[in-house]
Amino acid sequence: MHRYPRYGRRVKSEDRDAAFSAFTIGHRRDLVRAATLLCAGDAAMAEDLVQATLTKLYLSWSRVRQADNPAAYARAALTNTFLNEMQRAHRRRENTQIDPSALLEQTAATEMDLDTRRLVLVALATLAPRQRAVVVLRHWFDLDTASTARALGCSVGTVKSQNARALAHLRSILGERDLLGVKQ
Repeated sequence: MHRYPRYGRRVKSEDRDAAFSAFTIGHRRDLVRAATLLCAGDAAMAEDLVQATLTKLYLSWSRVRQADNPAAYARAALTNTFLNEMQRAHRRRENTQIDPSALLEQTAATEMDLDTRRLVLVALATLAPRQRAVVVLRHWFDLDTASTARALGCSVGTVKSQNARALAHLRSILGERDLLGVKQ
């Protein structure tokens, strides 16, 4: 991009970098929070996921900047990067069965908020990646079914069925608690 500075290309590159930096500063924290939920509390994986997403966003910054809602575009990119990584990880890693009752025993904490947080993260870890993505988008970001479907690239019916299955699974693990703000 810096080959022909007298034609203004250098200025465009600097503007692009400045705009991307401002976006990153303004939205990185939200992306890390969402990634932490998607990764069921695995902070290292969440950081890697955010970094991979920001790299993709930088490479396609002209499209991101032209989007109606760049933050929603970034959230969709984060979710898709997560789902793609989980598909690759599934092929790379050994799949073990998680015993939810054993995981719940590990969630003892000294404070109620930490206990609840750990309990929810442990429960989220037992969901399939796509179900976890639906729960995070629907109940953390409070997106409607149509917006969630657009972010995941699927139908509204798929979002509804994945959400219903995920919430039923979470209820079976968490009991009758209303941790996600969803009434039965």
